[in-house]
This record gives sequence, C-alpha cells and structure tokens, in this order.
Amino acid sequence: MEVEELTSGASGRIIPVCRDIRRSVLSTESVRRVYVFLHSFLLWFLLLLRRTSGGAGRQPPKSSASPRRRSVAAGVFRRGREEEEDATRRRSLAEAIGMAAADGGSGGGSGCVWGSRVFVGPRRNQVFSRWWVPASGDMKGILVLIHGLNEHSGRYTHFAKQLTSRDYGVYAMDWIGHGGSDGLHGYVPSLDHVIEDTYSFLVNVKSENPGVPCFLFGHSTGGAVVLKAASYPHIKEMLEGIILTSPALRVKPAHPIVGALAPLFSMVVPRLQFKGANKRGIPVSRDPAAMMAKYSDPLVYTGPIRVRTGYEILRISSHLMQNIRSVTVPFLVLHGTADRVTDPLASQDLYNEAASEYKDIKLYEGFLHDLLFEPECDDIGADIIDWMEKRLLSQG
Repeated sequence: MEVEELTSGASGRIIPVCRDIRRSVLSTESVRRVYVFLHSFLLWFLLLLRRTSGGAGRQPPKSSASPRRRSVAAGVFRRGREEEEDATRRRSLAEAIGMAAADGGSGGGSGCVWGSRVFVGPRRNQVFSRWWVPASGDMKGILVLIHGLNEHSGRYTHFAKQLTSRDYGVYAMDWIGHGGSDGLHGYVPSLDHVIEDTYSFLVNVKSENPGVPCFLFGHSTGGAVVLKAASYPHIKEMLEGIILTSPALRVKPAHPIVGALAPLFSMVVPRLQFKGANKRGIPVSRDPAAMMAKYSDPLVYTGPIRVRTGYEILRISSHLMQNIRSVTVPFLVLHGTADRVTDPLASQDLYNEAASEYKDIKLYEGFLHDLLFEPECDDIGADIIDWMEKRLLSQG
C-alpha cells in the first residue's frame, strides 16, 4: 500500500473508497463533469437567491413557518432525539463493559480501584469518563488517556491495570460520538471539540489530584489530538510530557481532487457515510483474539467513515505537519514499522524535526497499528512506564 493512501484511526475503512474515487476522477471527462456539476450548483443557488430577494415586497405568509420549514424542524428534532437515545444506550454499554472488565467485582480488585462518571463538557455535552487508581491511594503520577478513532476508553483496562501496579493512576474519556459520550456514533463535527473536552477533563483530574505529575497519552487520531492540544500553553503547562502511539501525522487523500472537494462535502453532507468502505478494516494487530474482540465490541464503530470525520482527520494532520518544527512539549512516540493505517515515517519526522529538548522514539519492527493490543503489549506498556519514570527523575 502506498503512503498516500494511508488514513487515520483504528481501521483503513476509507482506503477502498479512495481507490474507487481515484479510478473515477483521474480521467479528464470525470474532472469536466465535476466542474459542470459545481458550476450548475452555483448558478442554481444564485438564481434562487435572486428569486428570494425579488419577492421582498410581497406580503409575508400568514403562517409563521412554511410547511417546508416545519418539516425541516421536525426532522432536526427527530434526529436529535434518535442521537440522544443512541448515546444513552451506548452509555449503558460503556458502564457495563467497565464493570465486566474489572477483577474482583464492583469497584476494583487486584490492588486497583476503578469507576466511571459523566462530566459536562464546554458545549454542555455529556462526556463519559473512567478511572483506575492504586488501591493504596498513593500515586507517583497520572496518565490521562485519549483513545483513537472509532474505539473507546474501555478497551484500555489491561494497560490501566499495568500502570496502577506501578503506582500510576489512569483517567480516560470517550470522544464525542464515541463510547458513552454524546453524539452520533462515529461522527466527529470537529476534532477541536475533542481538544476542548480534553482540556476540561485535564482540569477536573488536576483539581482532584493536586500536586500529582500528569502525562497525556493519545493513540492514532487521538495522538494527533494530544499533540495539537499540547501546543497550547495553557494545556502544556499542566503536563510533564505526552506519549503518542501510532499517531496520525501524515494523512493524505487518495487524490488531490478528493482533498479539494472534502471541505465542500463536509459542509453539505457532513454525516454521510462512504457506503463502499470496508467495514472490517485492515489488520491492526497480530493477535487474532485482539482483532476479534475489537470488531465484535458494540462500542467500536464499524460503519463507513463519515464525511466530516474524515475531513477533520485530514485537517488536523495537515496542521500538525505544517507546524512540526514548533513542537516543544516533551514527548515519547512509538510506532510499528509494519503499520498500514498511519505512517511510521511521519513519527520519525516528528522526532527528527520537533524542537522539544526532551524527546524519544521507539520503533517496533514488524508491529502493526494497535500497539497496546499486540502480543507484546506488556513490553510496550513497560516501555511507556519506564519513559515516564525517567521523565519524573529528570524533573527532580
């Protein structure tokens, strides 16, 4: 697979669609048809605008809202109610998965105490979160975890328990449209919303644990979110460093025309799914059991990627690559060399070009995308913990 076809998140669902688009847009005739369509759409819009303004002197309708407007309003209300019901169902599943995954029954086990809660985000949105802390209550540090595209925080229980066994606390939240949080499943209107929620979450965690050093972790597209979040001084000053696994840094559309049209379609049909996308995705782990568990998880979104979500991935990736030399936050980046979802060479570029004084990289030969779900996940978790310990020692 060529680098330019790489996409972000926990699967390659957009890849087959991009190949189909490439076959359909490369010809001159296809380009001409797209141009004619856009030109016709613009003319239609201008004519409609003229017609509307030309009737400014007419008597207003007696009804305060036309039947069409009432129909649109009813549709919006119905869609909002369906999304709310879906989010409530997913929240119930998220709470159940968190309980089932813990050892020793409700509330903890194996020296670990855990729980979940919902907090109100900056847009009055309900954000689902969970936490794991050592039963002793003593923590040398905290890891705030941001999951990747289409997954959820409940998948990281094993990693969280590995951290608590080394006296680290773990706090994790679900993105908008993911896990137990509000929103249409798999739909992300803006990755900046995820950054805003991350900041609110960090503020809550820090206020509950004053004086405890804090690290921010992100996987795949979550890694891109974490890297951009840490570029803001008010977030960076709260952190001892960030950890990125398989970050989505060099994401490109299959063809320049796709990139050119993405902003338009993300505004016109933002929730639309690419119907021809591969629902099963490409391999993200060499462990068959991990693959089975992932794609049978009801909280893992397995539908075709939505237009706005895909555009947001392209947008944040472009921003990060354009500003890669301005990265100053201490970081550890980890990537598998056989990753077919995100680009390991982009992680190497981040390490080479970032201005951070404290930075490290670790490439795992032959490993795939979901590093913490590979057969060697305990070794990878140990590498992360060792880096945090060294970072804390360097801070005195």
